[in-house]
Amino acid sequence: MKLNESILADAPAIASIRRDLHAHPELCFEEVRTADVVAKKLTEWGIPIHRGMGKTGVVGILKNGTSSRAIGLRADMDALPMSEVNTFAHASRHAGKMHACGHDGHTAMLLAAAQNLAKNRDFDGTVYFIFQPAEEGGGGAREMIADGLFEQFPMEAVFGMHNWPGGHIGQFAVSPGPVMASSNEFKITVRGKGAHAAMPDMGIDPVPVACQMVQGFQTIISRNKKPIDAGVISVTMIHAGSATNVVPDFCELQGTVRTFTLEVLDLIEQRMRDVAKNIAAAFDCQCDFEFDRNYPPTINHADEAQFARDVMTDIVGASHVLPQEPTMGAEDFAYMLQAKPGAYVFIANGEGQHRALGHGAGPCTLHNPSYDFNDDLIPLGGTYWVQLAKRWLARTGA
Repeated sequence: MKLNESILADAPAIASIRRDLHAHPELCFEEVRTADVVAKKLTEWGIPIHRGMGKTGVVGILKNGTSSRAIGLRADMDALPMSEVNTFAHASRHAGKMHACGHDGHTAMLLAAAQNLAKNRDFDGTVYFIFQPAEEGGGGAREMIADGLFEQFPMEAVFGMHNWPGGHIGQFAVSPGPVMASSNEFKITVRGKGAHAAMPDMGIDPVPVACQMVQGFQTIISRNKKPIDAGVISVTMIHAGSATNVVPDFCELQGTVRTFTLEVLDLIEQRMRDVAKNIAAAFDCQCDFEFDRNYPPTINHADEAQFARDVMTDIVGASHVLPQEPTMGAEDFAYMLQAKPGAYVFIANGEGQHRALGHGAGPCTLHNPSYDFNDDLIPLGGTYWVQLAKRWLARTGA
């Protein structure tokens, strides 16, 4: 493993910043303190900053030499609305808020790279350090783009990275094409007619109608889309009634849809609408159908994914750069990849041994109350960012 010696030497100080961020988590669009920490460090290192993009976002602008070439490196900053069970010294000090996805670590790895590049300035071009708010459901990437991210900071490509628990430290993963799914939510209200439970013939019971819808939706997956196209429909909530002896007026279904392509998403949404409306009509019910598209699929560009793989291979060796198996989780970096070429990659976070002291019950998986980012990733992630930026800016014939 070829780690940057300067980043390795500075890693303990960056880890202290990471643990401070972990102890003070902030939810989407509330990352004021986090943004202050990031802005202060970038300023200390002589990196000009722009604040307020996407409400609480920070962009560091590091220019060197005369080249007009530019690259964007992105890290997310927000935490999750959940309670931490870890008991180590840097555990969350704010009830109901926790860095359970490692965004504190993503911020730290990018800060490590920013410090190193500012210290050495051995590149020709511009590196934009994008510290993004509100990845966890707020669409912070979309908001930064709407505020002019790519117009104010013109970059040829943009890259992102996420830690992934379970893999061995020293491993990366990257692949072209879809790597994370679209995230979408639906809400369906079946409206019948209430009645006494002993006299259901006097009303129109919406509950069995809703149950038929749930079964019907699964035929969309098994019979309407191509078997090789991925798609998931999950009805996760059913709400109806308030008394055991009353047929309710309505029954509400809610859940999510995940796909790797917009074409499959279009198909699923239309078929769900048809199934819901027609089943309701068959039982003389009314149906309100709402379908909200949240994050689009995260689709890596082939050339940029290969470029990232080449950089990783030089650092850790080809055997430690794995294919990136697509996951049905979602990521708002998808918006950036819709606007610019780039790639979203994974860096292995280990199997949890790093939090052997003072952690709660349960595995060290993402969105888990026992999760903690592995600080051993800081030198490796920082090295990757530095090498990626320098090699991108040094390319010829692009």
